Amino acid sequence: MTTPTLTQASPPTAAPALDLDARMALRLAEMNERCALAVLAVDVNSAHITVPELPTVTAPLPLTPTAAPCPYPTPVAATLHRARLRLDAGGWCTGQLRDEQGAACLIGAIRTEAPGRGAADDACVILLEAIRRDFPTAETVPSWNDNQRDPRLPARYLDRAAELAHARGL
Repeated sequence: MTTPTLTQASPPTAAPALDLDARMALRLAEMNERCALAVLAVDVNSAHITVPELPTVTAPLPLTPTAAPCPYPTPVAATLHRARLRLDAGGWCTGQLRDEQGAACLIGAIRTEAPGRGAADDACVILLEAIRRDFPTAETVPSWNDNQRDPRLPARYLDRAAELAHARGL
């Protein structure tokens, strides 16, 4: 009787190691296949969904501008705020209270928006104080207004005066 002899198997030959570019190319091919299958699954799973047709818009909706509510509950601050809005809407001028086109200087805008002469005077006093904080040589509101080149500073100081009046509860 012969005894079987065991033969030693040769070790498996290892595949040559792949460099980084080859491994990335294999992963890219695998990911492309997975993405293609995912797209196909979405197409199959959503084939039964129907979307109603949207109505066509023939003209834009008309927009009506609305005035922002006054942020100040106090009367003098509210007057100064409305004067600022008047300058923005109607324009700003120098040398006169109002011009032919409807633009107004600081005093003209305040007088137009004030509920009475006393409220206009109080607003002008607060405005002059706000101006003098940065321009101590300013003698009056009209003289300071006439020395300005454009409406940016007058509008800014109406805002500052409104904040000052609001802080004081006026």
